[in-house]
Amino acid sequence: MRTGKPNCPGEEGETFQDGITNGAQWYDVEGGMQDYNYVWASCYEITLELSCCKYPPTSELQQEWENNRDSLLTFIEQVHIGVKGFVRDAVSGAGLDNATIVVAGIAHNITAGKFGDYHRLLVPGTYNVTAVVMGYTPVTRENIEVKEGAATEVDFSLQPTVMPPALNVTQFTATPAPVSTTTPTPVQAEAPRPTSLHQPIQPVDFRHHHFSDMEIFLRRYANEYPHLTRLYSVGKSVELRELYVMEISDNPGIHEAGEPEFKYIGNMHGNEVVGRELLLNLIEYLCKNFGTDPEVTDLVQSTRIHIMPSMNPDGYEKSQEGDRGGTVGRNNSNNYDLNRNFPDQFFHVADPPQPETLAVMAWLKTYPFVLSANLHGGSLVVNYPFDDDEQGVAIYSKSPDDAMFQQLALSYSKENTRMYQGHPCQDMYPTEYFPHGITNGAQWYNVPGGMQDWNYLHTNCFEVTIELGCVKYPKAEELPKYWEQNRRSLLQFMKQVHHGVWGFVLDAVDGRGILNATISVAEINHPVTTYKDGDYWRLLVRGTYKITASARGYDPVTKTVEVGSKGGLQVNFTLSRTDIKVEEGKVPVLNTPDTSDPNEKEFETLIKDLSAENGLERLLLTSSGDISPYRYRPYKDLSEFLRGLYLNYPHITNLTSLGQSVEFRQIWSLEISNKPNQSEPEEPKIRFVAGIHGNAPVGTELLLALAEFLCMNYKKNAAVTKLIDRTRIVIVPSLNPDGREIAQERGCTSKIGWTNAHGRDLDTDFTSNYSRYLGTREPETKAIIENLILKQDFSLSVALDGGSLLVTYPYDKPAQTVENKETLKHLASLYANNHPLMHLGQPGCPNKSDENIPGGVIRGSEWHSHIGSMKDFSLTFGHCPEITVYTSCCYFPSAGQLPSLWADHRKSLLSMLVEVHKGVHGFVQDKSGKAISKATIVLNEGLRVHTKEGGYFHVLLSPGLHNINAIADGYQQKHVKVFVRHDAPSSVFIVFDTENRIFGLPRELIVTVAGASMSALVLTACIIWCVCSIKSNRHKDGFHRLRQHHDDYEDEIRMMSTGSKKSLLSHEFQDETDTEEETLYSSKH
Repeated sequence: MRTGKPNCPGEEGETFQDGITNGAQWYDVEGGMQDYNYVWASCYEITLELSCCKYPPTSELQQEWENNRDSLLTFIEQVHIGVKGFVRDAVSGAGLDNATIVVAGIAHNITAGKFGDYHRLLVPGTYNVTAVVMGYTPVTRENIEVKEGAATEVDFSLQPTVMPPALNVTQFTATPAPVSTTTPTPVQAEAPRPTSLHQPIQPVDFRHHHFSDMEIFLRRYANEYPHLTRLYSVGKSVELRELYVMEISDNPGIHEAGEPEFKYIGNMHGNEVVGRELLLNLIEYLCKNFGTDPEVTDLVQSTRIHIMPSMNPDGYEKSQEGDRGGTVGRNNSNNYDLNRNFPDQFFHVADPPQPETLAVMAWLKTYPFVLSANLHGGSLVVNYPFDDDEQGVAIYSKSPDDAMFQQLALSYSKENTRMYQGHPCQDMYPTEYFPHGITNGAQWYNVPGGMQDWNYLHTNCFEVTIELGCVKYPKAEELPKYWEQNRRSLLQFMKQVHHGVWGFVLDAVDGRGILNATISVAEINHPVTTYKDGDYWRLLVRGTYKITASARGYDPVTKTVEVGSKGGLQVNFTLSRTDIKVEEGKVPVLNTPDTSDPNEKEFETLIKDLSAENGLERLLLTSSGDISPYRYRPYKDLSEFLRGLYLNYPHITNLTSLGQSVEFRQIWSLEISNKPNQSEPEEPKIRFVAGIHGNAPVGTELLLALAEFLCMNYKKNAAVTKLIDRTRIVIVPSLNPDGREIAQERGCTSKIGWTNAHGRDLDTDFTSNYSRYLGTREPETKAIIENLILKQDFSLSVALDGGSLLVTYPYDKPAQTVENKETLKHLASLYANNHPLMHLGQPGCPNKSDENIPGGVIRGSEWHSHIGSMKDFSLTFGHCPEITVYTSCCYFPSAGQLPSLWADHRKSLLSMLVEVHKGVHGFVQDKSGKAISKATIVLNEGLRVHTKEGGYFHVLLSPGLHNINAIADGYQQKHVKVFVRHDAPSSVFIVFDTENRIFGLPRELIVTVAGASMSALVLTACIIWCVCSIKSNRHKDGFHRLRQHHDDYEDEIRMMSTGSKKSLLSHEFQDETDTEEETLYSSKH
């Protein structure tokens, strides 16, 4: 290249001095990418022509690499030349983003990054460089010398053109507390302790915030208070606006064990805007006063606060300022009232679930909220459950916690003078009166499908609805008045989250918290459940209560407690496991991992961390590579993609074909493991399969994305690396490639491609009676059965399909008894619970808009009953539990939906990789240390698995106490009990004793009986011998017939047979002596 003579065929005379050229001088290219980079971004780009041949033979690629290797590396090094540095605020020291960097004499400016960082490429020389930011005085640094090599560092410090008050600069600087996952640590402010004259800082910027303005506001406070806030989104509206939530806590992003979580939701009805603005004011108030105002500081340190300013941002954009009682913008963009869209206890909600509703329901299931308020407008009252009743008429509808709800409602209304008076809108509703400014919802008017009732009935959260004013969309100049009326109420209501009882439910053996333990209060029919650390919160009014803590596999414990009128009372429970006793010399084996191995301990900690709240989110946030499927891959592209993974990651992948389809397409299987070609029986094995129905290819693309995610993060992400090192992962992305080839995109209900090329639904071809159909199976089914299900030992299987949004577990066959149902349901629920919408049980599919699947999980036969399914065969003959995940309502959605589908399912898919390491891991050997393979492990007197080579076995079980029986020929049966945790594996070490039973009877008994039998036999033999001896002696002393010739003996036999007496006269008799003298009788001659 540097010779400047490419000598390309047909262009032999073309030359470029030093091998470079100006683009336009060579030939004009309109719309080129390199010019766009330079003009519109701060990036310098050149175009490299690497060879005369555009697509050279493979054999030439090595030479091309040798030609260009050094050039590529040298070019990368040029990114470090020129000048670099930061542009900062001279007062606060914060970086100034979007600062303009100007070099005198060069008409090309660049822009600083988010943190004020910049890098300006320059050749060696002397330059004058200026930094410019709106609102700041520009600064010029003169005679900056740029040398060969590394960039010259030049920082800029800019003074604001208008200085903020000194008080704002110094008084509120605080040292953030160190991050903790357990007990909140008070933040120590650098400023002096506030005196009694201290006045908190009030918001000063009152205006209506449209979506873009609100978004900037939220990002600003998240950026300015990073140790106090976390901005996140729970989903998107119909028009794809983010549903933002601002978390405020001394440890944002972390659930601190024992600390309650609180939420405010505003703007559910788009034209009711006061709540939206009050919540933005509240965010500002809490952030600015933390560390200086005792009330705010204590509240933030003791509570995890979540604030959603707008649940209906689309409706807000349609509403109009000045609206007093209208409806424009009330509903969402699909024209549905969101406060009539939640599942109701008394009435069926016919409207399809809306994106905003589903997002909020998923949010409420994700966090352990204790208390909440939903801010509305149009009246001035606090409304508490229930919102409707069974008759659908305006009548008091009392909840089990009616007294508590009244106390909560009063805590807000008492701080709002106008509200407490009880006459809200006298000019609009002169006769309306609410005593003390509160009301039961149904007594006011019936609201089926309301959010506050759903909170109370389906979560641990108590919620009320607050009507903030008679005018729904007041003028901006009235907003300060609303803040003054409600700021004390907003704070006082948040404090109520600490009333009642709270504490922990702990395991008596290991002291760990128990997840999903139930807290019941006598005579109040509303139990709550514990969170992941065993922590719970139960709001109660003052009084004496009997409180019971119970959990599956534990004995319940009841305590009598006295709840006061102020603050919360801590009440802890320690539960003992049921039937953990020593009986008949048998000691239950309980969670006995080998803690002597630091690697095992480290991996156990990883599994626990990934099982904790936000554990998988943290893994995804720290992962490298932006994996996002954007198109569907037909068979050829799929094959090339898998080969690409295999060739790029040969040390952790193995690509094989399980067989061929009817039309001779390969059924690919990709194994991902640190030792993909070696047997590791001690590692759990999981398989992911998809595409059994070719018209539902979403699962195929999700599995390809999963495979790429795992490979890209190996040796880059510690958690992913350890999972791959300890797991054998098999991915089969397309079981029915022939059907996939004819399926059509956007065919949401089309069955084209559902079957294979023979027209057979493959999910009916895995019949349980294997021998009956041997030789008649479809080739795809045969390949899966022989080379996957029966050949390889799997602990878990996940199959992806389409047509709904739920998970099914075995059996699909009707009238089939389900063994180990709790475990199968647990596995299905785990997947659904990690999906943002699936666990809500409202698939919302157009053809079944009213379908309700509790928890998003259902037994296969109860949803779509059929015989011959893959998961039934897997469980029955492969001894491997399999769940089927239905990824979306549409069989074949547009490719544009793939990124969001991947975002929804990736956490659930990863949760299966974590779950496969739980349950029970075991090792079986005899007393001599010999490992026993093919031993039978019977679980809960039902499900059976067998030990592998080396005596290993692994089985997944739901959390709780389980019975295990181990059986092997020639050994005594062993019985143990094991307690399975939700966040850690349990290990069992079984040592067999030699079998001492014969025919089911103790060996000692058999020996005794055998000995007695032998003695009896010998005695019998002796008796017989004695009898025979006596008879023999009698013969010696008496007479008997003389022995004759053989023919005479035959005559004797004939005589005996005929019974002739006469014949006796023709025979002579003799005694046993040989002398002739003793002959008494002889025959005549």
